[in-house]
Amino acid sequence: MRRVLYIFVFLVIGNFAAGQQLPLYDQYLYNKFLINPAVAGSDGYTSVNLTAREQWVGYYGAPRTFSFSLQSRMLKRSYILRQISSRRKVYRPKTDGRVGLGGYVFSDKNGLIHRTGFQVSYSYHLWLRKATQLSMGLAFTGYHFKIDEKEIDFEDNDNEPWLNNDLRRGIFVPDASCGVYLLNARYNVGISADQLFEATAKIGDFAYKNYRLERHYYVFGDYTFELNPKMDLQPSVLFMMSEQIKPQADIGVTYIFNQAFWAGITYRTSKAIIANLGVKYQNLFIGYAFDFTMSEIQSVTYGTHEITCALKFGDNARRYRGLDRY
Repeated sequence: MRRVLYIFVFLVIGNFAAGQQLPLYDQYLYNKFLINPAVAGSDGYTSVNLTAREQWVGYYGAPRTFSFSLQSRMLKRSYILRQISSRRKVYRPKTDGRVGLGGYVFSDKNGLIHRTGFQVSYSYHLWLRKATQLSMGLAFTGYHFKIDEKEIDFEDNDNEPWLNNDLRRGIFVPDASCGVYLLNARYNVGISADQLFEATAKIGDFAYKNYRLERHYYVFGDYTFELNPKMDLQPSVLFMMSEQIKPQADIGVTYIFNQAFWAGITYRTSKAIIANLGVKYQNLFIGYAFDFTMSEIQSVTYGTHEITCALKFGDNARRYRGLDRY
């Protein structure tokens, strides 16, 4: 019975690490598509992004997340130039290509729980006055949800019901997300909701009822201050919450030099400080983030590490340059 209780605690409590059931990212500024489907194709580029995150390195059973995403825009060929500052130019199509498409695959392991799945997204973009764009997106998600039996040791594995139910074999869970995204050369704001269906997964017998995947909400935004022709300062904020977990926020600031190097620091209200660095070389972007957790677990870990690599393809003269740098 104690072993069953141990599993239950890992499933219901352990999976709420960092205050949510979904994977937690540090460098969302460089790939907002992972938390908002409306971002797909918003900057006009074709973007390929790989993110690897190791949380609480050195702590057994700590979360580990990998994601690979691709997004693009169905553009048309006729473009006009709009000057917005001495060094920023925005290229807008005379006839808008308004549809964005995207998708990603992911693997997220947290304690005994392993989720492997995919998401496909559709977005629609509208130009408002001047150079401001409003995007709306909808995504379908499906993933394989299972308990990793290799992490459990019972006295009689052959007759243990926990190792012969659907969670041992794995179950397919369909879900959906939606979002809205407002984008400008100076600022952007987004709001999204994930796990809209609030799918349930049966845990053991009826005594444990259902393990419910709660709906999650994200609100984010940033604003760019031009300090001089080569230096920008970008404050940002991200609010995250679910229907059971109290809100938490990331509040940060990033220094950007010559559109090719950036460094930032963020405070997460769940008691963590995040430092990040990044460089750009031609169409390649590389970012690294380190979490220092201000809680007891920090004494037995080597922190949290996250690496992001991205490629952006497309002729600069045909794209929405200046709207979204990363």
